[in-house]
Amino acid sequence: MKALVITRIAGPESLEIQDVPEPQLKAGQTMVRVAVGGLNFADFMTTKGGYPGTPPPPLVAGREFSGVEESTGRRVMGYAQWAAFAEKIAAHSHMIWPVPEHWTDEQAAAFPVNFFTAYLGYWQAGMTPGAPLLAGFARSGNSPRVLIHAVAGGVGTAAVQIGQILGVEMYGTSSSDEKLQRVKELGLQHGINYKRHDYEELVKNLTHGEGVDAVFEMLGGEHTARSLRCLRDFGRIIQYGTATGKAPQLDLRAMYAKSASVQGLWLTYLSQKPEIMGPAWQQLSGWIAQKKLTPQVGAVFPLERAIEAYKLLEEGKNYGKVVIRISS
Repeated sequence: MKALVITRIAGPESLEIQDVPEPQLKAGQTMVRVAVGGLNFADFMTTKGGYPGTPPPPLVAGREFSGVEESTGRRVMGYAQWAAFAEKIAAHSHMIWPVPEHWTDEQAAAFPVNFFTAYLGYWQAGMTPGAPLLAGFARSGNSPRVLIHAVAGGVGTAAVQIGQILGVEMYGTSSSDEKLQRVKELGLQHGINYKRHDYEELVKNLTHGEGVDAVFEMLGGEHTARSLRCLRDFGRIIQYGTATGKAPQLDLRAMYAKSASVQGLWLTYLSQKPEIMGPAWQQLSGWIAQKKLTPQVGAVFPLERAIEAYKLLEEGKNYGKVVIRISS
């Protein structure tokens, strides 16, 4: 079968389409014929050797997909650690979900990583139904505030849709006024072009010096420290990535001055916990049935142009999700 293979640790240029053996099912797995793969920044990092736990090359790329389950014929979308960008994948049964009838394969491939990450971010921030409120925003008459970095990306656009349902006041950063306008149509209230404005100063001004209750942070480096300064008392940074390639900077004095905290979110780890993923899917699927969630697909590439897709993501020029069509 055809597959996109990481041949060596050398960035997107190391990707090659190759013929590889079909996967063999193990206990708890089901075979899925893949239609579309969802591209994540973690996939780019994997080609550079920067994603923990990945086997050495050569290996089949990709961790998100949509397609058809061979044993039942139903349309499914799923999440894996790798090997999703191939004509078939031996998927773990607890890591696939039914595709809503009104969604395309491309939309389905844009769902698992983005929406579970965004939902669990709100959950860890104490903002989802049934979650304990953070002390900072448990105050009468005020909505919780969240700063979402890379708000026009896959997780960002998912977080805005979920935040609108939850009644969150959202501040989002992006490099483009055009992309910010598109996200505002999803429900973002405060768009910040970080190329033209200091987001730290603007958040301070927009919140009248109070700050936000949580920051969804996936940049790392200095942005973790800057995001910490955007928090109000008892606020929380939800750190789910390091797109800059730099380790998060932390100012512990600033943390204890505000009684603030930093909470890590790694979907690779949380996805193995059914007691977390089950309730998350139950809530997300309910909102999907009400047609309140729509994955934003910004670009679709054929498998033959996968390197272009990776580079688009690397350059940060994408809106929403970049997907790769594996088979017709």
